[in-house]
Parts: sequence; C-alpha cells; structure tokens
Amino acid sequence: MGGRGELGTRKGAARQGAHQRRLDVFRIRQGYQRSGMIDRMEGAVRRIGIMGGTFDPIHHGHLVAASEVAGRYGLDEVVFVPTGQPWQKAGEPVSPAEDRYLMTVIATASNPRFTTSRVDIERGGPTYTIDTLRDLRKQYGDSAELYFITGADALEKILSWKDVDEMFELAHFVGVTRPGFELSDAHLPEDAVSLVTVPAMAISSTDCRARVAAGHPVWYLVPDGVVQYIAKRHLYR
Repeated sequence: MGGRGELGTRKGAARQGAHQRRLDVFRIRQGYQRSGMIDRMEGAVRRIGIMGGTFDPIHHGHLVAASEVAGRYGLDEVVFVPTGQPWQKAGEPVSPAEDRYLMTVIATASNPRFTTSRVDIERGGPTYTIDTLRDLRKQYGDSAELYFITGADALEKILSWKDVDEMFELAHFVGVTRPGFELSDAHLPEDAVSLVTVPAMAISSTDCRARVAAGHPVWYLVPDGVVQYIAKRHLYR
C-alpha cells in the first residue's frame, strides 16, 4: 500500500498531466489558427439538399436520387419535404399528409444524412415550392447553399410555378431523370438548373399505387418498412 508521499506524487503527476494536455491543445489550436484552418472550418458553407414531393408512396427511386445528388454535390444533408396539399394534384385522390409523412420518416430513418421536414404539412393551404424554399431558407440561414431536387419532367413546366424568379434566387435546381429522358433547357435560366441521370427513377409512385390496388407486391420497389406501413393502413386499395 502506498503512503501519503506516494499519493501526493500521483496527484501531482495527474495535475501536471492535465496541465500538459491543456497546453498541448492550446498549442495545436494556435497552429490551426496560424494556418487559417479554424477560420475555414467555422466559415464552411453548409450544402442542403431539399427533396420535395408528394411521396405517395416514397420509393427507392426517390432515395437513390437523393443519395446520388448528395454525393455528386457534396451535400451535408438532404431534407425530404412531403407536400401538404399539392396544388398540381387538385381534384386528384391523395393519401392523407400524415400517412405520407410517416412513410417518408420510415424510408429515410437509416441514412444519417437524410431528414424529414413537416414545414409543408403544417403550413396549411396549397403547397407551393416557393413557400418551401422560403421556410427552409429561414431555418438554415442565408449562408447555406440550397439544392432543390425534383423530377426532370417537372422542370418542363417550372416557369409556370409561383414566383419562379425568386425560386431560382433561393436555390439551385437539380432535375433527376431516368436514362434516355431528354430535356431541353433552352427555357431555363443559365446556371440555374442541372440534370442528373438516375437509373432507379424508372420506379414511379403511380405504378406502386397501381400494383397495390391490383394486389401485386411492391417489395424492393419501396423500402420494407413502407411495404408494411401500406399493408397496415390499407392504403391504395
């Protein structure tokens, strides 16, 4: 058993070690400051992808598209935003917003880069992309770079969207398309839109709904948890 002298020595060594670690951290930070590394880290611009859609249901094409765009543009996060009341589908049957939101949460839960937002659902009234972008700009701040991800076929009609000029100021638009799809971008502002080809975009929510209605399986077209949610809630029948 050690005596008081030994105990005092151990305490002194511990204090000295703690002091040495703090000194080392201070020296390392000074080195980073001299190199400008801390300023670059603290001033780094966040890149946020916004995947808007009805998600009725969300399928693997949506997820693969979001992952592909995130990798290509170095996005820090992709936020999926289920529409509340899609204005393009007025008069068409659409599943309740809460069901579409929960399916999106289930589908994105396993990817740490994916999140789901309720901004369109909680806003009320018809959902317009400009409102989505305004809300998320407030949430992520003026310094963030926003990338709005949508189907390339939707870009053919984008100039008819509400407040389209402001939309192009708030975000860069990325159109995801299946192989073989051609889009003329002559009507789009220069440098405002990019196209990304994603093979999985051949999957469509319309086909998934039709398969469920006909009693056919949708396994591996949508995430497993979404298959189970559709069955539990008796959606699309």
